Amino acid sequence: MEIVYVYVKKRSEFGKQCNFTDRQAELNIDIPPNPELAELYVERNPVDTGIQCSTSMSEHEANTERIEMETRGVNHVEGGWPKDVNPLELEQTIRFRKKVEKDENYINAITQLGLIMEHCIKQNNAIDIYQEYFDDEDSVEVTEEAPSAKTINVFRDPQEIKRSATHLSWHPDGSKKLAVAYSCLNFQRAPPGMSHDSYIWDLENPNRPEIALKPSSPVITLEYNPKDSHVLLGGCYNGQIACWDTRKGSMVAELSTIEFSHRDPVYGTIWLQSKTGTECFSASTDGQVMWWDIRKLSEPTEVVIMDITKKEQLDNALGAISLEFEATLPTKFMVGTEQGVVISCNRKAKTSAEKIVCTFSGHHGPVYALQRNPFYPKNFLTVGDWTARIWSEDSRESSIMWTKYHMAYLTDGAWSPVRPAVFFTTKMDGTLDIWDFVFKQCDPALSLKDNGCFVACGSQLGTTTLLEVSSGLCTLQRNEKNIASSIFERETRREKILEARHREMRLKEKGKSDGKEEELREEETAVDLEELVGKAEEEFFDIILSELKKKEAEALRKSKLQQPSLKPEDEAEGEEEMEADDLVEREDQAEEEGGSEETPA
Repeated sequence: MEIVYVYVKKRSEFGKQCNFTDRQAELNIDIPPNPELAELYVERNPVDTGIQCSTSMSEHEANTERIEMETRGVNHVEGGWPKDVNPLELEQTIRFRKKVEKDENYINAITQLGLIMEHCIKQNNAIDIYQEYFDDEDSVEVTEEAPSAKTINVFRDPQEIKRSATHLSWHPDGSKKLAVAYSCLNFQRAPPGMSHDSYIWDLENPNRPEIALKPSSPVITLEYNPKDSHVLLGGCYNGQIACWDTRKGSMVAELSTIEFSHRDPVYGTIWLQSKTGTECFSASTDGQVMWWDIRKLSEPTEVVIMDITKKEQLDNALGAISLEFEATLPTKFMVGTEQGVVISCNRKAKTSAEKIVCTFSGHHGPVYALQRNPFYPKNFLTVGDWTARIWSEDSRESSIMWTKYHMAYLTDGAWSPVRPAVFFTTKMDGTLDIWDFVFKQCDPALSLKDNGCFVACGSQLGTTTLLEVSSGLCTLQRNEKNIASSIFERETRREKILEARHREMRLKEKGKSDGKEEELREEETAVDLEELVGKAEEEFFDIILSELKKKEAEALRKSKLQQPSLKPEDEAEGEEEMEADDLVEREDQAEEEGGSEETPA
């Protein structure tokens, strides 16, 4: 039998490619020529040398014996009885059995067959050929192998003007293809002549893309439809929503109208779990989250304004930059904002204000990545500023776990789809960190610089690198689900205890401050009352004294008027007394008005 294998690709089209870069010349070693040694050699010109640089490959074939199989039928009837015995008569068959069992040949045959059957029975009891000894093969603990990763392929932007790879989306059927969105996110700094195309790459062919997607504006985010792998959803730089059907070609199949689209670039698009598979929603930094049906993209079916004050004002809305939707929680979705706040929303609420349920504040800058744990949806991962945080919906004031603050800004993150304790983060300096908090929590288990089982990373230079991680990072370990669940629950309880403690301390401080303010107010009121009582008493006694003096002066006047006429001397004395009384009266009035003013002589 002849076996022929045809190599479809050239050697230059697969494997790791050579990467040539420009650099300054370096002198590593300098050996001056020795004329004496040159005399020992004879010059040979020309010289032909054969060099083989590619990996040696061989073809093997093996022929096995051909086994022909045939199906046959067997008919069984009652037989073996003598002619004089009727097998339908029970008494005759019993009498014949007893007669045969007494025969010596029968006893010897049964004894020999018994030994053979005993051996087979013991062998069957020792080894059960139908027993699954390795049914838990997927849960084998892999700890001996050190975490590692190797580069499988590099997909480079085929355009001359390089752009950033802003979003990656795996093909839903087998992950054999990768959709990459390319755009320049620097505001009004896109170089002239920059292409708007994005591409779908075949993992087996890194030299040229399989399909080019041609939008009217650069695509920032690109997502495969999980129900129909031929349909892709894209969010454009000008705020429009685009839809492609690869069966119809590279041009846009459906496009939203600019009047009803977002006002800012669309940074997040997600397909919803629906019967038709045509529903999706998008988010933008203009503060709006819109629901769409790709069968009619002329206008959105619903719009939610991300205003946490619940006044539904677009001026107060927080810019949305990442989205999260879990099919197992169809009524919930989450939005990561530019201000570092994660907003949890309810889709089934009646009004836009009621759809905002709660917020989680923990980042100093934009939340670039937001994803629920695929095994424990109650816990979710956020990436922003210089750290990544793991949250629990039961603890809203702070995250339950977080990484250390890195020197470089974090740009993205995602959970592992096969291990609940592993997640990935990328940094601005081109580093991919793989975290395994069952193995180590303070530092990443593996860091890769500038480079299921495959991880795809997009860079600012437009290159997309496909990495294959080691089996220890993509194989579910023994009891890992229970360990991860206990870690999440333990950290959630710890954060709840800390939150209760902080709340109690705040209440105590508030009570102390309120008590001090009341004491100060009581002291102030006590001082004010004493002063008011003293002033009132002084005024009261002053009024009484002035009234008494007035009455005395009037009584003196009346008594003098009732006396008989006096001599001129006496009249003069009387006038002097009257003047004296007037002077006393004026002094009393002056004391009442000014207190300390001196009366004129």
